[in-house]
Amino acid sequence: MTLIKSISGIRGTIGATAAENLTPLDIVKFTAAYAAFIKKSTALEHGRKPCIVVGRDARISGEMVHRIITGTLMGMGCDVTDIGMATTPTTEIAVEGENAAGGIIITASHNPKQWNALKLLNRNGEFLNAAEGEEILSIAEAEDFTFSPVDELGKITQKQYLHEHIRQILSLDLVDRNAIEAAGFRVAIDCVNSIGGIAIPELLYALGVKEIFKLHCAPHGNFSHNPEPLPQHLTELASLTRSSKATVGFAVDPDVDRLAIYCEDGEPFGEEYTLVAVSDYVLQHTPGNTVSNLSSSRALRDVTRARGGEYHAAAVGEVNVVAKMKETNAVIGGEGNGGVIYPALHCGRDALAGIALFLTYLAKSGRTPSELRKSYPPYFMAKQKVELTPGIDTEMILNRVKERFSDRQITDVDGVKIDFPDKWVHLRKSNTEPIIRIYSEAHSPEEADEIGRQIISLIQEFS
Repeated sequence: MTLIKSISGIRGTIGATAAENLTPLDIVKFTAAYAAFIKKSTALEHGRKPCIVVGRDARISGEMVHRIITGTLMGMGCDVTDIGMATTPTTEIAVEGENAAGGIIITASHNPKQWNALKLLNRNGEFLNAAEGEEILSIAEAEDFTFSPVDELGKITQKQYLHEHIRQILSLDLVDRNAIEAAGFRVAIDCVNSIGGIAIPELLYALGVKEIFKLHCAPHGNFSHNPEPLPQHLTELASLTRSSKATVGFAVDPDVDRLAIYCEDGEPFGEEYTLVAVSDYVLQHTPGNTVSNLSSSRALRDVTRARGGEYHAAAVGEVNVVAKMKETNAVIGGEGNGGVIYPALHCGRDALAGIALFLTYLAKSGRTPSELRKSYPPYFMAKQKVELTPGIDTEMILNRVKERFSDRQITDVDGVKIDFPDKWVHLRKSNTEPIIRIYSEAHSPEEADEIGRQIISLIQEFS
């Protein structure tokens, strides 16, 4: 069992003992620390209490965690807008819509059902930065918070925000409902028994899709398969897409911020290419810059340059990608795990926005998903790791690798990334496990695997 405290929130497995797992005591402590941080950093306006938006995915533990969080926030003197079961991007939009001081998303994203987590938002509906996360950890560790007296307790208001989220998506200039409806798309979906089972069909019907083939849309949280939307977990969707003669298949993770696409022949579009395709469509109509993290495919750089824009790489983590997007005025960005960030809507990964933009692109291009996929540069990625034993000096290893490849283009804002003319390799220490992750990409699976293995050999040599 596990409890992980980091600058991006707190996550862990449910049950057992406090400080070692995600128990009610840990939830109260961390929620109170977040409320204290919000109250400290938010000036009261005309005596108004800080308002915090709370949403959750459909995990089995979600209701329990949700009740503890909302009660703790009220006990800390914060008003709560409870939007119930909601996607992560819907909660982010609700923070802005409510003019709230912040938000808490109750989700462990793609982790298995025994996990849950608190993801923390600022008043813009974006994830907290590193300094803010560190401050909350310090408050929690010192238990530097005071609960409110009876006359200053917060109040709770219940609202529903999915329809507003969908309304905003349909109002985007680059989403064409009429074109989607006229195309007569047949769409297969796998929503892994979470909130996507409600949100994705509602979005598709609103977009004019009349034929939807559903897998695992009952939002009971007892996930029917590993919830990370990877090909080895989506064999049912691949089969359904083929057998139903669907135009396209979509899969999402439990909180609906990652989007996996399947072609009409049941083959995966490729999680790295979700962002590439959507960005290509956006760049055709709004030329500009793009951003992804250092471990994402080079295909986005190629497409961006072909469309006359500049590509920029950010450190791994959504908050870092969003910061780089703002810095470079990017028109679109995201992460290669199927995370699309479209700032014309909001600055967070949003699978619903990704679906709407991708379907519009399909409708206007007249191509099938497989034809569209073949139009992009062919890259293959390998993901490997090295276990770290106690006492290993990771910084020394990274510096030695940099020295060995000093004649190549090196980026070291997050670990070490080495760019070669026809491939790249990125190694970084994990924030959550005692490992060094090694991602590599080349024009063939064999080349990608080989450069990764070369780095592993160097790490072993330097250890």
